[in-house]
Amino acid sequence: MLPPSDPPAPMNLPLPRYQAALQAALQRIKQAARLAAERSVDSLGLAALSATSVRERDDLLSAQFELNKRLAQFTTTFNDTLDRRVARATAPRGSDSPPTNFGKLPWESLSLVGDHEVEAQVMADRFSLTILHDSEWELRELDAYMGSLLQLSRPDHERNPLRPEAVGLALVAGTEVVSERPEVRKLLTLEIGRGLTGLIRTAYADIVNDLRSAGVQPLSLTLRPTSGARSSFSGHGGGSGNEPGDTLGLATESGSIPLSTSGASTRQGGPGSTGRQGLGSQWGGGSGHGARSGTFGQVDAQLMTLIRRLAFLGNVPDPGASGGGVGADGFRSTAAGATAGGSTLPLSLPNLIVQHRDELRQASTGTLDHMVIDVVGSLFDQILSDPKVPPQMARQIARLQLPVLRVALGDVSFFSSRRHPVRRFVNRIASLACAFEDFNDGPGQHFLGLVKELVQEIVTGDFDQMEVYERKLASLENFIAEQTEAEVREQGDAATLLQRKESELLQQQRYMQQLQAALAAVEMHDFLRDFLAQVWSQAIVQAQRKDDGGALADKLRRAGRDLVMSVQPKGAPADRKAFLLQLPQLMKDLNEGLATIGWPESAKKSFFAQLLPAHAESLKGQSMRQLDYNLLVKQLDTILGAPLPKPGDLPPAGVLPVLDQVVPDLAFTAAEAAQVGLVAESSVDWSGQVDIDLSAEPALTEVDINIDGLPAAEPTEPTQGASLADHVQLGFAYQMHVEGQWQKVRLSYVSPGRAFFVFTRGKKHQKTISLTHRMLVRLCETGRMRAFENAYLIERATARARRQLAALSTSGAVSTRH
Repeated sequence: MLPPSDPPAPMNLPLPRYQAALQAALQRIKQAARLAAERSVDSLGLAALSATSVRERDDLLSAQFELNKRLAQFTTTFNDTLDRRVARATAPRGSDSPPTNFGKLPWESLSLVGDHEVEAQVMADRFSLTILHDSEWELRELDAYMGSLLQLSRPDHERNPLRPEAVGLALVAGTEVVSERPEVRKLLTLEIGRGLTGLIRTAYADIVNDLRSAGVQPLSLTLRPTSGARSSFSGHGGGSGNEPGDTLGLATESGSIPLSTSGASTRQGGPGSTGRQGLGSQWGGGSGHGARSGTFGQVDAQLMTLIRRLAFLGNVPDPGASGGGVGADGFRSTAAGATAGGSTLPLSLPNLIVQHRDELRQASTGTLDHMVIDVVGSLFDQILSDPKVPPQMARQIARLQLPVLRVALGDVSFFSSRRHPVRRFVNRIASLACAFEDFNDGPGQHFLGLVKELVQEIVTGDFDQMEVYERKLASLENFIAEQTEAEVREQGDAATLLQRKESELLQQQRYMQQLQAALAAVEMHDFLRDFLAQVWSQAIVQAQRKDDGGALADKLRRAGRDLVMSVQPKGAPADRKAFLLQLPQLMKDLNEGLATIGWPESAKKSFFAQLLPAHAESLKGQSMRQLDYNLLVKQLDTILGAPLPKPGDLPPAGVLPVLDQVVPDLAFTAAEAAQVGLVAESSVDWSGQVDIDLSAEPALTEVDINIDGLPAAEPTEPTQGASLADHVQLGFAYQMHVEGQWQKVRLSYVSPGRAFFVFTRGKKHQKTISLTHRMLVRLCETGRMRAFENAYLIERATARARRQLAALSTSGAVSTRH
């Protein structure tokens, strides 16, 4: 018989004054789900247009049709399911609640679970895992607030009624009422879940703000040591030495890696010493929002005092220091100065953590503290010697050594989470700096000045607070967005022109969808339906723009109608004669319309190769009744005569992405293409081979990573290949093969719908390079565009530190054998 389990922590109903706050939180999630479903109606149609098989397209169109038809039922079912799960989660645990000890369950209470229920649970679990990775920080804070709202003893994610698992099950239940086909339900769950992932993160953040405004106080995190962290919480017998398995995980391009600390000295904690409180989730605390005040967890008072003193001494003048001085950034250098880029820089930046290692270790308690000090010191050794970081920016990053050490001591997730705000801040500074060629004047000088200011505020301020780094990161990104926009405007009206072109393309795409939906109910050949919706719609829109009176557009609309009628059965001699008389004018109108959009000759030949047999076949059939003929003509006139969508009717940017196929080079005149520096696909020799020397950048994927206990690292952002096109970032540097050679370029502008991308290159006389999304993808997938950095700064430093440690371990083993 299984031993009885510990009783669950008591959970009571929310206090009456907090009931409204809980209902408001529920409403935010419901609104996010409805918005995601509404957006999925459009995105499913777009996916159908780019489907590679007929079956895939049919499934996507079926999913779009049924979701649009049953959107209200989806919303109602989602809301009801979520309400029931929240009510069950917030119900008081009394004697009438189901037993929690599996060993005491009666046999009659056990039942089999069908495949359908298992599949639904799997889909919900996959969705919840995605949310957990994307909304890690928001969820940890929400757990603390919900724990207080429900009167728990400590934050407990499993008892958070708004956790992603509940949302995922409600999502699956909602899609089940939309369609009876399993493949359609799966498509709907994936599509709506993809849209809900980003919206739910915002909803969680808004819920936290609402609860805070309502006066809810989050629970403080308490210590919960595990077997893997015994040595870090030294009591009477803790911290006596390093265990053989003492490791600390650092996230690299491939995940977390162990850094051994065997042989490092430790200091035993005295009586009553309990170590640190509020560490990362591995030790029972929340990593990001570990304390009520939003700090990165607690650090021993003596150690914190030393860190602040060293941080202060490293950033103020020291008249007594020999061989060093204070630069413009306020950083006290201890090495002889050297001129680099017009400013005085130290030949080798001091590693304050290594210099004061003994003091820091004496002020700390427990093996884990000593391990973190050694690891962060080794990490900054690699960071300060990184060849890709400009020396001016390396000095600013060097000033963050003590603040980073303080964060790592209180929040172990710094080593495993790439979304950690401190990691992102340091990485962002280094990555953005790589894109500048000169820091003495112009944009580079302005960027350096901002970084100095932000770093100074961190070092001299309260760097215990997570919000400090989040605000600085937001300031950095806002500055880059404004700076890059100003640079593009200085090059001319490229941004204005590209925004106008994108607006026109959105209008074109909306009209394409409008025609496709309307023509679906008309019986005709599939190749004609696709031609009218995807090709002829472009000709009508172009004619409408060129001719304000609309005469040309009306003629093309009539030509579209006549095209469909030309393939209808014509058994009577009079019908055949009328067809032969109208055919020359029809072909003339078709060629005129296709010329306005520059449809390729190869595609034109393929279309006419299908049209001619259809015409021949129509001459053999029985003629239509006059009534049916007139009804079909009227139906086509209504569909093709519908007005074009107006700019005010278009969805906001990002809701309806622009299709690659509707961005032809002919959308730009020669003057417009020259103005924005548009790179045409025809100007690139796609058959040629390109190569680049990457010998100086060892692949980080070769690092052996295998460690238990720490959270899995987030997926790495690609640095090459087709997926890089979806991860390019403003202000970052890239290597692009243009004009027969590799050029270093900087991304300066991205249109709202991500249809156009503008890069700049050159030091003083900058040149603009504009790409369509399709062109960007082709350059990336053919190896003609790559990221300038093969990984972020901290990831590169971690990999080098790991290799250095492996090399030392190997050499030590060899010397021992000899």
